[in-house]
Amino acid sequence: MESHEGIQEPHLVLGNKLFLLTHSDVQDIEKVRLKDEVFNSIKADDMAPLYETLIADSVLEKDQVVLDSMRAKNEEELKKLDEKIADAEENLGESEVREAHLAKSLYYIRISDKEKALEQLKVTESKTVAVGQKMDLVFYTLQLGFFYMDFDLISKSIDKAKKLFEEGGDWERKNRLKVYEGLYCMSTRNFKKAADLFLDSISTFTTYDLFPYETFIFYTVLTSIISLDRVSLKQKVVDAPEILTVIGKIPHLSEFMNSLYGCQYKAFFVAFAGLTDQIKFDRYLHPHFRYYMREVRTVVYSQFLESYKSVTMEAMATAFGVTVDFIDLELSRFIAAGKLHCKIDKVAGVLETNRPDAKNALYQATIKQGDFLLNRIQKLSRVIDLCAVMKKYEKRDSRSESESGLVSMTYCEHTLLVTDLPYIPTIISHKAIGYHWKFAFSEQNERGNLRSSLADL
Repeated sequence: MESHEGIQEPHLVLGNKLFLLTHSDVQDIEKVRLKDEVFNSIKADDMAPLYETLIADSVLEKDQVVLDSMRAKNEEELKKLDEKIADAEENLGESEVREAHLAKSLYYIRISDKEKALEQLKVTESKTVAVGQKMDLVFYTLQLGFFYMDFDLISKSIDKAKKLFEEGGDWERKNRLKVYEGLYCMSTRNFKKAADLFLDSISTFTTYDLFPYETFIFYTVLTSIISLDRVSLKQKVVDAPEILTVIGKIPHLSEFMNSLYGCQYKAFFVAFAGLTDQIKFDRYLHPHFRYYMREVRTVVYSQFLESYKSVTMEAMATAFGVTVDFIDLELSRFIAAGKLHCKIDKVAGVLETNRPDAKNALYQATIKQGDFLLNRIQKLSRVIDLCAVMKKYEKRDSRSESESGLVSMTYCEHTLLVTDLPYIPTIISHKAIGYHWKFAFSEQNERGNLRSSLADL
């Protein structure tokens, strides 16, 4: 997938190669080529910290001469950067000081020294006033997070960027952030939100530092297919001019999308098989490969069954170009998982759909919530009864509360003034703990019974 314009960040390109180098399904001959490319990239940018990590992980073999040379170059370059910072602080203005610190931050990012890069970015931020420049520092942090697939760092950086936008910020950076957040959501299996963010950015895409435009369209179509209904898919994806201009350049993707929408299920399965390697060898989608495969099949099976009240398994197998046994096995798994609403009549070889009625589902939900509310009201009534008993004992016993261990009626009355029913059980339970504790000092049998009642709450 080649980019229309713009350049992808070199260390993200390197991250993709490192992922493939450690992928178990990549052929050995391909890994030899990847290993050479990775090693050459590391030498070109003097990435001594990354090289040491890869040696420790047994990804690359150790070349002590190369490692010593890279370390020496790192020390020399960092010394020059420190001298520039010192000179700027003594002789130049705040802007020049910030630029000197930024140069050091970018150098740490370049050599993939994660910890020192993050520390230096914080120092640079302390020298930065403009919101736009602070946002650029967040984007550098996000790129570092995606290189290391550090989702905690990515999540915190996205939250930080959103807070910065509350202070201001231009639309170009806001649109870039949508793509970064969309990639994060897709990488953490939130495909629905990822699709929404990608679709919002499709006409204003400028985030070539993350990936080329064709890759962006690839992600947009994949996430949209399992997230949108047919009407939305048609409006936002199938007929979108931005997608139509490039989708033909991505192998199998056009057939995958159009055959699904056009109900050409045999062609869909063929295109689907062609896309599996692209999904499996994508570093962001690979962890969710099996999940995505299941979700896509759920969408296409549901779409087929929507048109029928009952259909033979042979007819469905013919439509998809597979065997009856395969359809039987597939559907039985999805039905058991609650993904499909149908029944299999194995004897007759028929599928009977039983799509849930919306009104019936609403009725069942109302009954369930009503039972829950009644249970809470019953707990409240028991506490009211207990307060009445406590009032009775308070009148009979003239001793002080500290001597008898009884709770004053004022305490009970305060409890009974609460009228927000959904929160009463929580409040009552809290008060009941107090009652239970105070009555624990009573030696009278009747009060012991009361203590047992409170313990049941």
